[in-house]
Amino acid sequence: MFKTVLMIEKALSDADVELVTTLHGDEKVSFVVLMQPRGKQDELLRALDDVALGHLDKAVHEHDEAAGPTLAGESLEHSLRHLREAGAEATGRVVEEHPLDTLRAAVEEHGADEVLVLTSPHFVEEFFHRDWASRARHTVGVPVLKLFASDS
Repeated sequence: MFKTVLMIEKALSDADVELVTTLHGDEKVSFVVLMQPRGKQDELLRALDDVALGHLDKAVHEHDEAAGPTLAGESLEHSLRHLREAGAEATGRVVEEHPLDTLRAAVEEHGADEVLVLTSPHFVEEFFHRDWASRARHTVGVPVLKLFASDS
């Protein structure tokens, strides 16, 4: 069985579930899902990303959609349920400490074969290699793949 640590920042859509569960063909996959909601500290970066993508309405209103602890937990439960329905084993938790420390610990604890970071485009962070996938590549000791989440 292939063991994957999956870092997400919002609930998985059906397209996201299909993407991550079919990456390894017919091989069984188990997931440890780390829900890393984007918080207040990232509002400026998200607004710049939205402007770069031409989503001006989102840039103005995004602060209304900040994911609090309750929403993060519900998004995680939704994601775990959909991964299980797709035939994968899945456990997870909301990240409350530093994300890279949590990611490294999950890889070590579960003997993960890889890390998948499923995210929306974050152009400012990616340009400066400050996004989670770029930073994780230097700390977790297993391959890290960044995938873009579905907009649906």
